[in-house]
Amino acid sequence: MASFKPTRIQVYPKLGEKVTQDTLYWKNYKAPVQIKEFGAITSIDFSPLAPHTYAVTASTRVHIYGPFSQEPVKAFTRFKDTAYSGRFRSDGQLLVAGCEDSVVRLFDVSGRVAIRMFKGHTKAVHVTDFTSEGYQIMTGSDDYTCRLWDIPNSAELTSYREHTDYVRCGTTSKLNRDLFFTGSYDHTVKLFDARVDKSVMTMDHGQPVESLLLFPSEGLLVSAGGRYVKVWDLLKGGQPLVSLKNHHKTVTGLCLCSNGQRLLSASLDRHVKVYNTTNYKVVHNFDYATSILSLGLAPDDESIVVGMTNGVLSIKHKKSPEDSKGAVQQKRQPAYRVFVKGKNYVPKQDDYLVSKPVRQHLAKYDKQLKKFNVSKALDIAMEQWLRFRKSEIPMAVIKELERRGTLKNALAGRDERELCQLLSFVIWNLVDPRFTAILTTVAEMLLEIYQSTVGMSSLVDRQLLRLHELLDKESECQQELMEVLGMLDVLFASAPPRKEVTLPGDSRANGLALGDAGTHRPQLQTS
Repeated sequence: MASFKPTRIQVYPKLGEKVTQDTLYWKNYKAPVQIKEFGAITSIDFSPLAPHTYAVTASTRVHIYGPFSQEPVKAFTRFKDTAYSGRFRSDGQLLVAGCEDSVVRLFDVSGRVAIRMFKGHTKAVHVTDFTSEGYQIMTGSDDYTCRLWDIPNSAELTSYREHTDYVRCGTTSKLNRDLFFTGSYDHTVKLFDARVDKSVMTMDHGQPVESLLLFPSEGLLVSAGGRYVKVWDLLKGGQPLVSLKNHHKTVTGLCLCSNGQRLLSASLDRHVKVYNTTNYKVVHNFDYATSILSLGLAPDDESIVVGMTNGVLSIKHKKSPEDSKGAVQQKRQPAYRVFVKGKNYVPKQDDYLVSKPVRQHLAKYDKQLKKFNVSKALDIAMEQWLRFRKSEIPMAVIKELERRGTLKNALAGRDERELCQLLSFVIWNLVDPRFTAILTTVAEMLLEIYQSTVGMSSLVDRQLLRLHELLDKESECQQELMEVLGMLDVLFASAPPRKEVTLPGDSRANGLALGDAGTHRPQLQTS
């Protein structure tokens, strides 16, 4: 009896990834180093001065890490409750952080105990930052207020209560010590001037604002909230410049490259997207394991640091030229002789070949096909599609069933859930040119088998309506393509014929002298 032949999974050509300069640049970062913190990481801030240490705020601690350290070089733990928004001053000597207990603490980076404590807020302080001259602190709180504090006197300078919901993000101007921005869950972004007693500009983001970023020129402001990243032109009174909707969940963090040409955004959808600030198109994408709460980029672009909801800190370092060369050399390490070892061995005359039967390993759907359980084989193939979204395996099984003439039997006898699953698969792949021919047959069989059950299940009816809409849309698209093809045929038919023009002094059209076929003369063609 002939042995069972496994189902052949056809390999289809894949579109190659479009390699751009951005792709090469952002892939030049090493595999991430992961560090486990004590809780969700809500803030990451880099010191402006070399060696660019960074402060990580998580749980009741603020840890300071060195550029390449996997253990904190400094820890501030004197918080009674969850800490927020650890920020460095421009000289890297002081660090400020808010807390759930409404107290703002100021630390000397070389010490351990808070050197100043600012009390005045009545609820959690989620926003802290230094003003440009370094002697004042801006804070924002869940009590709807934002305040300015004087560091030498530990005194409150001014307070603004214009927001109607939690103030969860903010940033200060690096060019003017009196200007700062705040973003709130009331969907607004406000610009305050410490010289006046109210805000001087208001922008409506349309979603609870989670993060703010000011361009170095301070002519543009970026706000993130909901699924949107919006850019505002401050020189035109806060007019919206562009609105980006490339994330699937709430955007939680923003940062800018050192040259200002690339903008990065992090989201709860586990992605970090890189935008070109010229046209605001996505040029690269990073994937992470869990939802992202905070994002930081080193001032020299040497490190990308991401904080996640599960307390994992992920650090990617840029490869050095030596690392790149080493990687190339490592790829060349396997020698040719390893692969040809034993290939050229010639058996001697007295040698005996002891063969060992090779056991055939069958996939689960092939085992069912071998037992003629066609319905179970199709079910297993559909499970592969649901798990990995690879259509090649179910299509190979369907083609094998059609070759055997048992496809109709495999499709029959389905309950509501299994029928909806089959219809989803058909809808998902029907317009794919690789699968259209066979799936058209499958769709016709399903309609023929289950036409008597139409109207008995709302789920099945909904899938049938989706299939009907898909076919209508595809037929309209094909009709439009046929019209375009007809237009092109008319254009090609009306084009003037191409004429041969011989060189002056040569009356022969083919440019060859009689009896001398090896001599060629150039020809000109015009259309």
